[in-house]
Amino acid sequence: MSDDIDRLDDQAFARWLAGRAGEALTALRAGQGFADPRALKDAGDQASHELMLAALTRYRPADEVLSEEQADSRQDFSTGDRAARLDADRVWIIDPLDGTREFSEEGRTDWAVHVALWERSAGPDGGLTAGAVGMPARTGPDGTPLILGTSEPTPAAVDGPLRIAVSRSRPPAFVPQLIEDLGAEAVPMGSAGVKVCAVVTGQADAYVHAGGQYEWDSAAPVAVALGAGMHASRIDGSPLRYNAANPRLPDLLVCRPEHAEQLLKAIDRLL
Repeated sequence: MSDDIDRLDDQAFARWLAGRAGEALTALRAGQGFADPRALKDAGDQASHELMLAALTRYRPADEVLSEEQADSRQDFSTGDRAARLDADRVWIIDPLDGTREFSEEGRTDWAVHVALWERSAGPDGGLTAGAVGMPARTGPDGTPLILGTSEPTPAAVDGPLRIAVSRSRPPAFVPQLIEDLGAEAVPMGSAGVKVCAVVTGQADAYVHAGGQYEWDSAAPVAVALGAGMHASRIDGSPLRYNAANPRLPDLLVCRPEHAEQLLKAIDRLL
């Protein structure tokens, strides 16, 4: 098995790793139960992080890692100390469990695992070259846990009002007004990865967020969205940049490309 994994290209490896972490989280959820949500959240974060870090250390030992669960994950390295990842050519950006609240609630399927690869050679500021979002509590067409990668087809357009995926618990303050101004419909759901993937699969036309995310919240979903031909940017239209000294990346717009200009203009009027 080890030799088989060693031979995987980066995209196949990202899918494999998302799948392995998803299997572990599904087993943990079933075994531990939902009586203590906080304990389940903490156990899920730790178990998935440790599994993913061990796999990356074994199969991609020369690469650096940025994980939400690292002790210094939120540190701004713009001054003072310098993180090793900032001088690396390849950095895996992972969120071992995106949507801990949903993970800890029985019956919810809107939580995910994020795996993305940033490479310095991909552009002037580097770029995402591989990504996978695993949604272990949902099944794909083949009946196995759903994992989206960077070769998903572009979904067909849907007639009717614009459908905007929004956080069911922490929507940005301006989004209700944005929805009203555009005559759009809100589609509430959990994790950031699930919301971006809803655009990729055609369940929504856009996802708008502002006010508090980090690179690991969006890297893998954005890689998947870009691979499917979607628009992805900051909410002012500027590019999303990863492996930055400060990993905070607080806002995001992912949408069908034909809606990007309309959405950016509407957001600009509100901010």
